[in-house]
Amino acid sequence: MLPRLLIDTDTGSDDAVALLLAVKDGDVLAVTTVAGNVPLETATRNALITLDLAGHAAVPVHPGCDRPLTRPPSTAQHVHGLDGMGDTGLPDPARGPADGHAVDVLLSLPRRHPGELTLVTLGPLTNLAAALLRDRELLTRFRHVYCMAGAADLHGNVTPTAEFNVWADPEAARVVLRAATPGQVTWIGWDVSRRYAVMTPDDQRRLEALGTPLAAFAHRVNRTVAYWARDVTGLPGYDLPDPVAMAVALHPELVLGRERAHVDVAVGDETRGQLVIDRRRAAPPPNLTLVRRVDEQGFKRLLLDACAHVPLPEGSS
Repeated sequence: MLPRLLIDTDTGSDDAVALLLAVKDGDVLAVTTVAGNVPLETATRNALITLDLAGHAAVPVHPGCDRPLTRPPSTAQHVHGLDGMGDTGLPDPARGPADGHAVDVLLSLPRRHPGELTLVTLGPLTNLAAALLRDRELLTRFRHVYCMAGAADLHGNVTPTAEFNVWADPEAARVVLRAATPGQVTWIGWDVSRRYAVMTPDDQRRLEALGTPLAAFAHRVNRTVAYWARDVTGLPGYDLPDPVAMAVALHPELVLGRERAHVDVAVGDETRGQLVIDRRRAAPPPNLTLVRRVDEQGFKRLLLDACAHVPLPEGSS
């Protein structure tokens, strides 16, 4: 039986690839969007485009919070392009967003399916935090919660020590951390992507050689990320943080190393978004599971398999 998913995303180029994995190996009940990589309207547009391309136009997309809890919005358009999809000029989606605010969906859907849904967050944690402020027990209503968030080795991508999703709304990340337990919530950070989810030139050639529309899409939308990796992070190719987080949610057996720890997040200007991981013997009880190692080749096989898939037209059997 496919895992039943609720996905919260700030749909940039790597989020789009994560959605391709999700609809291939999961049963996606709904997608909610949040401001982050791109403004909310663009994130919603990109989610609709991706789901339509993948043959899943029936999945509803619900817009959510258009700014962080307390801060002005910041985007990563310098990484993902102004359109969040490598500035590839994708046509508008054939449909619009569904009725209902993302926060209401995050609150209502797990109540209708208690203990059945896996929540995967791919962007800033604003929507989830806003929902938690209304229902403190929300995390317990999911089967499990996986978040692409943070950098457990303090090697950042937006500052020297912070990962973008947590940096964009650290107050929201703190709300989630204070409600989390390690048996219920797992974070997959940029440290995992940087080590185990980099598409090297050889990987990119294998992806392009598939010759499918999804493979071409997945590669093209990440072209500006490739430039950013070359010029800023120094990685030997573009990395895919959201797809590797989604892969872990779909296939937990990919995890080769994990750590339970008490984690907080810095909200001050100097270290904004940095994870504060207490590994002392006298630390408070763990509140989070951190993924530290992933099967790189297993992840890349899943990615290539999802992109090799040729979707049937909507409604076909």
